[in-house]
Amino acid sequence: MLDNMPRGTICIEDIEIGMVRYLRKVVTDRDIELFAEVSTDHNPVHLDDDYARDTIFQGRIAHGMLTAGLISAVIGEQLPGHGTVYLGQSLKFMAPVRPGDTVYAEVKVTAIDHQRRRVTLETHCAVGDTVVLKGEALVLAPSRKFD
Repeated sequence: MLDNMPRGTICIEDIEIGMVRYLRKVVTDRDIELFAEVSTDHNPVHLDDDYARDTIFQGRIAHGMLTAGLISAVIGEQLPGHGTVYLGQSLKFMAPVRPGDTVYAEVKVTAIDHQRRRVTLETHCAVGDTVVLKGEALVLAPSRKFD
């Protein structure tokens, strides 16, 4: 996995509008199989080449929520990072992610409510120049006041 910042915590006191963090990850067959196991979503469009070939996708695709999980990884590990609590996430799936694709997941700070420790983040994932997922997250950011 490649990203632009070390793991850790950015406290609400240090977050600024426009801050961006990201990661890149190649989605593997093993990732898809493990996600199916953990989620219990064994839809054959994710796991069976023959079945998936006859769908609108014309081949296997990764679970949409596996891709969305990369947004969660950026939020939970980088911005705001450790100690962050998810309050909400909207998602719009724009295009499929296939085994072997490199997904770029990014979050960008668009609003901060310091009093309530709420941070709004624009979120998206892309494969090359194609946006595959977009949305918005609302999180409760950690604070030095509570350490």
